[in-house]
Amino acid sequence: MTEPAPALRRTLSLKGVVAFGLAYMAPLIVLGTFGVVAGETEGSVPTAYLLAMFAMIFTAHSYGKMAARHPVAGSAYTYVRRAIDSRAGFLVGWATLLDYFFLPMVIWLIGAAYLKAQFPAVPSWVWILAFIALTTTLNICGIRTAERANDLLMAFQILVIGFFAVLSLLHVFHRGGTGALFSATPFVNDATTVTGISAGAAVAAYSFLGFDAVTTLTEEAVEPKRTIPRAILLTALIGGGIFVALAYTTQLVHPGATFDDPDSAAFEIAKTIAGDLFASVFLAGLVVAQFASGIAAQASASRLLYAMGRDGVLPRRLFGYLHPKLRTPALNIALTGLIGLIALRLSVTTSTSFINFGAFTAFTLVNISVIATWLRERHAGTRLNPVTYLAFPAIGAAVDLWLLSRLDGKALTLGLIWLAVGICYLAHLTRLFRVPPPEMQFTEEPAESGATG
Repeated sequence: MTEPAPALRRTLSLKGVVAFGLAYMAPLIVLGTFGVVAGETEGSVPTAYLLAMFAMIFTAHSYGKMAARHPVAGSAYTYVRRAIDSRAGFLVGWATLLDYFFLPMVIWLIGAAYLKAQFPAVPSWVWILAFIALTTTLNICGIRTAERANDLLMAFQILVIGFFAVLSLLHVFHRGGTGALFSATPFVNDATTVTGISAGAAVAAYSFLGFDAVTTLTEEAVEPKRTIPRAILLTALIGGGIFVALAYTTQLVHPGATFDDPDSAAFEIAKTIAGDLFASVFLAGLVVAQFASGIAAQASASRLLYAMGRDGVLPRRLFGYLHPKLRTPALNIALTGLIGLIALRLSVTTSTSFINFGAFTAFTLVNISVIATWLRERHAGTRLNPVTYLAFPAIGAAVDLWLLSRLDGKALTLGLIWLAVGICYLAHLTRLFRVPPPEMQFTEEPAESGATG
């Protein structure tokens, strides 16, 4: 009798999925990029994050709609191929690979840069290899193991965020009394402009990329049709709320946008509010945030590759493989770790430029997928709510296209080259577009609430 093929286990609750999304977003990173966003907005950082959160909520809503209709792994790739066309789905998946492949690399690079600044005698490559080895091992051991590690790391990260916010408020209180704690200046000042806020929001929007990553865990979530849509919106709202609140308290401490070094502005502020000792604790928090985010990013990348491999769009033997005992896409996890080694030869700026093109391309097409679903159902005689299936995704698509247009020329060029390579591979796969790409019939696995992995 043939044994059933291994499948992903349903073990993640709403709390676990939201924690994974927040870890991917790394809430503490708002401090790591504070100086950059402050420079763009002339000292109105919380306003930039409010605008970015408003923009991302529409796209998060569209992801939730599609996740409820298609509760399987694959995220934007799955949604577009089912709602629009299998070839369009392939190209979205291909573009998204830029985001998923290179984001872990950027995370490891940033973490190594923090540690290199604190321990200049230790080469950066040592820290990069350590990040890759630890995150790869945790993810191969199973999603539950990675979830437990993330819980601990997120707890420490939230603790550091809480201390930073409280110490900031105490510093402001001692400086100016109770009235100084409530001010509109962090949101709007004499130098604030619409152009500056827009530019800052384009940068701040990258901090929200984690909300879509939770969709790659659909086949490991309990009651996915209910859990995943809720987790998407909660991740975007909770993460956005933390970003705005932390940006507000930090901007209270340091009004304006003048820093000795914008790239390390938060270290300067940490020393201002509590001295060198807290600055060291803050460094530890940033490194922990990067490590937790790296675990989540690598897990998401491996599951996107698994979905594409399972469909036969990518070679099934490699990308569609699940470890028979651990039931994790072990080869994909190892592959993302190997790709991370490219970080040894790249800078943060170069590797980051690859990410944004894929992210906003996917966001745009997911919104369009919701509209396509509305049109198909309307043609079939089913009336769906035009506000949630037409107006909201139309706003989301428009905002995403605007953010895409805000990318610098290098990012657009690299993204278009990657997309051209994908079109060539698709042409080969479909015999010059005469046949659709390989497609697999997705089946739901029964819930295994008592399983561990």
